[in-house]
Amino acid sequence: MNENKNLHNGHRDRVKKRFESEGLEKFFDHQIIELLLFYGIPRKDTNEIAHRLMNRFGSLSAIFDAPVKSLQECGISYNTAIFLKLIPDVCSRYYKDKYVSPNKNKKFNSGKNIKDFVLTYFIGKNEEHLLLLLLNSKGEQLYCNFICKGTNSTSDVNITKILQSCVQHKASGAIIAYNHPRGIAIPSNRDIEMAFKLKKALSAIGVVLLEQFIVSGMEACAMSEVDGCEEIFF
Repeated sequence: MNENKNLHNGHRDRVKKRFESEGLEKFFDHQIIELLLFYGIPRKDTNEIAHRLMNRFGSLSAIFDAPVKSLQECGISYNTAIFLKLIPDVCSRYYKDKYVSPNKNKKFNSGKNIKDFVLTYFIGKNEEHLLLLLLNSKGEQLYCNFICKGTNSTSDVNITKILQSCVQHKASGAIIAYNHPRGIAIPSNRDIEMAFKLKKALSAIGVVLLEQFIVSGMEACAMSEVDGCEEIFF
């Protein structure tokens, strides 16, 4: 028993040292999952469980995106499933903290600047989410948060809530972004209708609709760049 335990601990130490010296570049996906599981499963062979997860879900990202109950069906605990679910959200926060939003009063000075910022919020989001970003007259961030989420959230946009947020934060401009989790980053007729409605409502309180983004994966379509939509934003 002690001999098996020592072999087991020795394997874990070797994997950790390998990561420390090489990073994850040469790791296979199942080896990355195996390493992560060390911290949720202290005494079992996590290699076997990692293979089980890969066989069930097919990819690293699909494992992180899977529901907690589905992960548990592969023989891991609730706590370990939550640990795996943390990974995408931690990645999103890390990216925003280091590269995009070091302070609340970040100034946006280009379309790409805004697009990169918006995309970080949708890392790991496989349900519909709608993001509201409010700016002052200098292009500085006043507020940024999801205002609705879940199935068909974009069809249930609460314009009153958006207007209230604009008034509360004394915004000069508003940007909205929402994802098509199982679609593509191309505006539909419904998306265009929403933009016209928002523009009209915001104009009534002196706020400019600066942009409307449609996100799919790590791609974002700025509707101001779509033929026929320019008049909404300029």
